[in-house]
Parts: sequence; C-alpha cells; structure tokens
Amino acid sequence: MKNLQPGEFPDYYIPYINAVKSLDIVDGLEDNMNDFIDFIENTVHENKYEYRYQPEKWTIKDIVLHIIDAERIFAYRALRMARFDRTPLAGFEENDYVPVAEANKRSMTDLLHEFAMVRKSTICLFQSMSEEMLLNKGIASGKEISVRSIGYIITGHCIHHQNVIKERYL
Repeated sequence: MKNLQPGEFPDYYIPYINAVKSLDIVDGLEDNMNDFIDFIENTVHENKYEYRYQPEKWTIKDIVLHIIDAERIFAYRALRMARFDRTPLAGFEENDYVPVAEANKRSMTDLLHEFAMVRKSTICLFQSMSEEMLLNKGIASGKEISVRSIGYIITGHCIHHQNVIKERYL
C-alpha cells in the first residue's frame, strides 16, 4: 500500500515514512510494536531508563511516554479524518507534555504495557478502515495529510525515537 503520493503529507514527515519498510500499514504497526518492546526489554539496561545525555534532554522513559502520547494524537487525527470530519485539527507542543507527564515516576514495565495497549488500539482502528477512509485527507497542524500516511507516520515516529535511543543513550 505504501504508494503515497505527493501532497498526502507534509515534507517534514518524509524521514518517518521512509523509515517504514512494511508496505502494509497494519503489518508495519504490529512488527514495530514487537520490535520496540523487544528493543527496550532486551537492549536497554534499566540503569539507562532515566539517563539524560544532556541535562535538558528527555530520559528514555520520557521518550516512551512521548511515543504513546503522540500515537494517541495521531490515531485521533486518523479517526476524525477517516470519518470525514473536515474540522481542521490543532497541533500539539510535545515539549509541553513531557514535564507534566511524570514518566520517570512510572516503571518501564508499566510504560511498555501502555504502549502495547495503545498500539493494539491503533492497529484495530486501521484494520477497520476501508480504502476510501484510508485515502481521505484532512488538515492537522495547518497542513493537509491523508489517513493512510498517518499510519506510516505512527510507525516511523517510533522507529525514529528507537534510533535516537541507540545513537545517543546506549
């Protein structure tokens, strides 16, 4: 399915979409869920969960909760657009979310459980969509975007942050 056309998403999402190898949205979401959980559980040592590579940077727990929050927002956008809701949707400031989310007060087990539950909900949402729904577009953060591109963006966003953890935290 990954035959996205120009104009289906803002250019700043190109790196996220290009990071996704799966052609099928649902397969990509499922594979990424399993890969990300395995990566955190089996590659990241627990003494790194609250590590910051610079004082103002997020911890790995912060990153995991950011992925969860962003996925909820993206899935909400996809739902509204798939249901042909034409209301322009506001953006969100991720840096405002992290300090008040208190990820570092939670266990990684709890965060990964929440990630899996949110991802399974996202998978169900995309499984339920017809081709017409997936092709529909809406406005989010002032830019036109298609429902199907959001599915790839969700996966690519998680891949992006997994790569950041590999490069800067481990």
